[in-house]
Formats: sequence, structure tokens, C-alpha cells
Amino acid sequence: MSFMRPLGNTGLTVSALGLGTVKIGRDKGVKYPTGFTIPDDRAVVELLAQARDLGINLIDTAPAYGHSEQRLGQLMSHRQEWIIVTKVGEEFDNDSGASHFDFSPEHVRRSVERSLTRLKTDYLDCVLVHSDGNDLAIIEQGTLDALNDLKKAGLIRASGMSTKTVDGGLAALQHADIAMVTYNLTHHDEVPVIEQAAADQKGILIKKAFASGHLDDNIADPVQESLNLILGTTGVSSIIAGTINPKHLQENVAKAHVACQP
Repeated sequence: MSFMRPLGNTGLTVSALGLGTVKIGRDKGVKYPTGFTIPDDRAVVELLAQARDLGINLIDTAPAYGHSEQRLGQLMSHRQEWIIVTKVGEEFDNDSGASHFDFSPEHVRRSVERSLTRLKTDYLDCVLVHSDGNDLAIIEQGTLDALNDLKKAGLIRASGMSTKTVDGGLAALQHADIAMVTYNLTHHDEVPVIEQAAADQKGILIKKAFASGHLDDNIADPVQESLNLILGTTGVSSIIAGTINPKHLQENVAKAHVACQP
């Protein structure tokens, strides 16, 4: 399979590896094995340029990622070359380090309009609902319908949901273009969602591909093994991998290319 892949039937083409941006905007309440320092503006600009040079065109952000959206809006260049994924539903307080959720249609519209302002763009390529785990209840209250209305209005190009359950993932595929699911060497529970997406030509984005840094040290190259598994699975469009380390980014892209070879 190719390094550049269709995002389901959205008409968008994405790199098999996308850049996650939690670490450029938030350092509270995150679940990584080691601490990190949020990079300064120059480091973020250099990281984004490196990602582009390596062939990455997919960037993932969210209101819940602290100042990530604002910093991308200020520091990102070549907007037309990026596929931007952001989210609605989860809000993060930078002062307290606490999250809260609002899935009402009214909040969905306000959140999308705020993301457009923060990211300094007049459209968003993909907006996902940032689930709190109650996937079906969120869908039933019309959150995805609200996103689809914004899609019809031309503010977003594709809708979807970052889900936490198999039933939620399957339901999201019925109502939207994309599901973001967890899939890695030890977590295969949501494979039925990937299989259904492949059958329906819907997009699949993968989160926690490297288990948030908690990979098995007993495997010789757990990153390569992870990429081989995930990118070799029919239906997977892209893995979202967050890093602020240029060396790790370069290594991950090289290994993703290996995983994409027939």
C-alpha cells in the first residue's frame, strides 16, 4: 500500500503518518511515560517544515490540546498543502489542567467557528467529535448531525468521531465520513470498525498506535512492528503520531515507508 492514501471517500488524500500536536500546546494531564517541555515557536516552525519535507500532509489538533490550535494558526505556513484535523466536544482548561465536555449542537458550531479563527483558515478539512466514552449517547443527541450541517455549509470538508467503543465506531461510520480508533500491538478490539470502514469506503485514522509511548521493550523494534501491523491493515488511512523530537519524526517516517512497501 502507498504512503499517500485516500481518506475513505472524502476525496482527501493523506500521508500514512500524520503529525499529532498535543505536545506543542499542552503538558498537563497527559499520559506519556516521560516528561517533556513544550517547544518554543522556532522549534515548532522547524518541526512543521521538517514534516512537510518528509511528505507528511496530515496534522491533528484539538481544543483539548491546550494552545495547539492557536500556535498552529500563528506558525503554520502553506495552509493549502495541509490536511487539518481538529475536534469538538472536549474543552481543556490550561489553568486547572481539567477537561469538560459539551456535545450540544450549539457548542459544535461555536467550537468549529472558534477553530477556524484560531487556525486562521476559512475551512477545516476534517472535524471529529472528541468522545468522552459515551459514544452512542453522543451520536443520539445529534452531535454528528450538527457537524454534517456545517459540512453542507462549506465550513468543513469531512466529519467523523474519535470513538472509544466498537459500537460507537460502527455507529459513527453510519453517520459520518471517518472514525478515529485505537489500534496497536496489544489492542485489537476495534478492528471490526476498521473492517466495516473498508467495506463502506469510509476513512480510518489510528490513535495510540504506539500505546502513548508504552511499547513492549521485549520486541526488537516495537515501532516498526506497530507500523507494519497497522499500515498493512486494509482500511487504515493514517496513523496520528505525536512527537516534538525531530529525530523521532524522521525515524517514524522512514519506518512508515518500510511498512507501506508491498
